[in-house]
Amino acid sequence: MNTQRLTNIIVSPRISEKATMRADIDNQHVFSVLKDATKPEIKKAVELMFDVKVKSVRLMNVQGKLTRVGRTFGKRKDWKKAYVRLEAGHEIDFADIS
Repeated sequence: MNTQRLTNIIVSPRISEKATMRADIDNQHVFSVLKDATKPEIKKAVELMFDVKVKSVRLMNVQGKLTRVGRTFGKRKDWKKAYVRLEAGHEIDFADIS
């Protein structure tokens, strides 16, 4: 795994009420990742980008919702969600990253 691939694996952090509660209670953060990303790649990417130790990674494939505008139907893209649990004593602060 090269560093170019690892830097592109994490698309964005998912910041929502549920994700914030997970981060506070379980030290678990939620990210949108590439569709073809694997657990070991996500673990190395998070450790590389945020300088933390990852305990575990769980993945979820999210189906895109069906949408409608007038008579035209469409579909949003499918995407992959990663729940990343950090080791005790490690923390990611998205407000402090520049």
